[in-house]
Amino acid sequence: MNYTFITRTDPGRARENNEDAVVVDSDTQLCVLADGMGGYNAGEIASGMATAFIKSEMSRWLSEAGRGAKVKEIRRALEICVDNANRSIFNAADSNPQYSGMGTTLVVGVFYGRSLVLGHIGDSRCYRLRNGEFLQITKDHSLLQEQIDAGLITQEQAVGSSIKNLVTRALGVEDAVLLDLNEHEVEAGDCYLMCSDGLSDMVDDAEIASILGGSTLMEQKADRLVASANEHGGRDNISILLIQVDASSEKRGLISRLLGK
Repeated sequence: MNYTFITRTDPGRARENNEDAVVVDSDTQLCVLADGMGGYNAGEIASGMATAFIKSEMSRWLSEAGRGAKVKEIRRALEICVDNANRSIFNAADSNPQYSGMGTTLVVGVFYGRSLVLGHIGDSRCYRLRNGEFLQITKDHSLLQEQIDAGLITQEQAVGSSIKNLVTRALGVEDAVLLDLNEHEVEAGDCYLMCSDGLSDMVDDAEIASILGGSTLMEQKADRLVASANEHGGRDNISILLIQVDASSEKRGLISRLLGK
């Protein structure tokens, strides 16, 4: 598989600073997106620490493990790496009163052959567009999601809820945190979107799917998503990470030969 990565981050229209952070290591096909929270610049510190730590430690492990690594080993390495990042942020907050209570959401993915090892904490999301079907493949750790799961509120009622931003799990807030970790099969033609709630709260799924399914270039789709979030109010920082999956050139060459092209 060939993977193309596009990132964008924007402060939005209501905030002066940007507490989101997003990084990619294309060599190891590692993606990390975080949305920080906390007073002063603490949210920015937390998200920056999370993305920098995980990129450094996980990229090094992936490079050393090479292509012989098994998916279960990648899962375990990711769990350890996120746990270490959590403790690093928690300890920094504990030792600096200005950063007390800081934390961050997290979406982290490793694309490995035909697999995606995907972890998340909080309400930043990952979506997949496949053959016209747009699907959220993470589940928010939020009070609103708990109310939906309990049948106390419908998906339609949730759209206008005043508790959208109350997360029930975040990286760095406590000395331990549970990472939701799942493996997904990847297919050629897939498009994945990781995003902070600055996008998902402002733009509904139908519009996001329409933009991703368009015929424009990946860079233009990324720009359009950010612009749409701002057009709908831009009440929060907006960060997105797009991943386009295509069959490798070797496979395309074989198919072309078989078809006589």
